Amino acid sequence: MEEIELYLDDAKDTMDGAIKHLIIELGKIRAGKASPQMLEGLQIEYYGSMTPIQNVATINTPDARTLAIKPFEKKIINDIEKAIRNSNLGFSPSNDGELIRISVPPLNEERRRELVKRAKNEIETAKINVRNIRQDANNSLRKLTKEGVSEDLVKSSEERVQKLTDSFVAKIEQIFSVKEKEIMEV
Repeated sequence: MEEIELYLDDAKDTMDGAIKHLIIELGKIRAGKASPQMLEGLQIEYYGSMTPIQNVATINTPDARTLAIKPFEKKIINDIEKAIRNSNLGFSPSNDGELIRISVPPLNEERRRELVKRAKNEIETAKINVRNIRQDANNSLRKLTKEGVSEDLVKSSEERVQKLTDSFVAKIEQIFSVKEKEIMEV
């Protein structure tokens, strides 16, 4: 039953990928502290194509409440500033000709609750992804019965997939509780 082990390993690897994606998405949700991940997904027009801001500038956090963006080319500084202003991030950047500074305002209670809701949505998406991976693995395992693998072996393998799913859902819940605490911390 080498094939069964391959399906189980594939399901585990794919679930690991879902967790990694979740962590990246949660990193974009700010929790009061400045982080370069806050600008992930932000794109500017650069030589006629949309380019991620990380590809055209370095982003640093000189302190817990400030983001500093230094473009590789000075001529695009206004484009970066405009993209930040037009984004839905709620930042007002200041530009000194060489560097863009963003002062990250402290979060109020209402904004914290909104961010927790956004985090919950990401958590639900991750759980759905893990459950879909479980379903795909189980479907692949069931096809093995047509190839002559015993139903008992397939059933026990499905139980292993369920245990794997349960452990990943528990990891997702743990990640959420940490993020929620981080967001609600004043």
